[in-house]
Amino acid sequence: MLGYHVPDPDEAMLVSGAKSRDNAPFGVVIGRGKWVIPFFRKVSYLSLAMFESEIQERCVTKQAIQLEVRAVIAFKVANDTQSIVNAAQRFLSEQEREMSVLTGRIFSGHLRSIVGSMTVEEIIRERQRLADEVLVASKVEMSNIGLWVDSFQIQSIDDGNLGYITALAAPHNAAVQRDAQIAQSQAAQHAAEAEQESLRRQAEYQRETSILKAEYQRDIDKANAEAAQAGPLAQAKALQEVLTAKSEQARKEAELREQQLQAEVVKPALAEAERVRILAVAEADRTRIQAEAAASNNRIALDQLLIEQLPEIVKQASTGLANANLTVLNGPDGVGELVNGMVGQGLTVFNSLQKALSSNDEENAG
Repeated sequence: MLGYHVPDPDEAMLVSGAKSRDNAPFGVVIGRGKWVIPFFRKVSYLSLAMFESEIQERCVTKQAIQLEVRAVIAFKVANDTQSIVNAAQRFLSEQEREMSVLTGRIFSGHLRSIVGSMTVEEIIRERQRLADEVLVASKVEMSNIGLWVDSFQIQSIDDGNLGYITALAAPHNAAVQRDAQIAQSQAAQHAAEAEQESLRRQAEYQRETSILKAEYQRDIDKANAEAAQAGPLAQAKALQEVLTAKSEQARKEAELREQQLQAEVVKPALAEAERVRILAVAEADRTRIQAEAAASNNRIALDQLLIEQLPEIVKQASTGLANANLTVLNGPDGVGELVNGMVGQGLTVFNSLQKALSSNDEENAG
């Protein structure tokens, strides 16, 4: 658009021809557009992108040993306004070439200075320390010209054909070779052991396979023999099962017959015999009870008869005494004694009859 300018994301737009607010020689615009009056203002652009510079410098160490050091510097114009102004005043015409040359010279000088304060051994072992010291020493000068260093990397250190670095590396190389030989020997030993183990396992596998084959063949032979005998054995087993079944059937039939005999003959006969026995016992009990009742009744009737006849017996006895020619010596007492004696004789006769009847009853009961 006419009169309106917009810088790229990695550019700084420089507007000259007017007084700026911060007393800069020109205005600086980053990341935005700006209206610029044609013919009265001039617009220029300064790149803020990253640049590289390679250096290859021959340096002398603290031991007076010459070393050739190669390094790479990554740098750019800083983002603040003052740095952009400083860089634009120095590199705007040929920015990339001029910045690379000047940056290389600055770092080469500091590299020679710092390498001269170190031994070869320190430079070899502490390469990063060398790079950090060179970077710190160069930052002030780089800032003065508006540049910012992102990194400084030492790529190689070489003593030419002197062989000093090779001599320093010789013990390490020997140790490495020794370790490599030891590792190779151990690897060969492990390989041999692995091969022996493999052979052992193969032999064990073959042996186990042979055993399994033998067992498999034995099982096959056994199965064939059992198959050959299966027909007769099956027939004999079937016959045995038939005989067993028939024997069991006969046993069950005998038990059933026995149960039928018990139900049809034995139990009815036992029941009839029990019935007869019960009737006989009942008849005997009836007869015995009747006899006992009759005997008891006869004795009671006889006793009653004797009692009823007792006065008559006494009377007859007295009649006999009346006809007898008896003389009573002791008067009334003698007569009383005579009467009492007659009564006693009557009771004696009565008791004798009772005993006779009791003996007869016992004989009948027996």
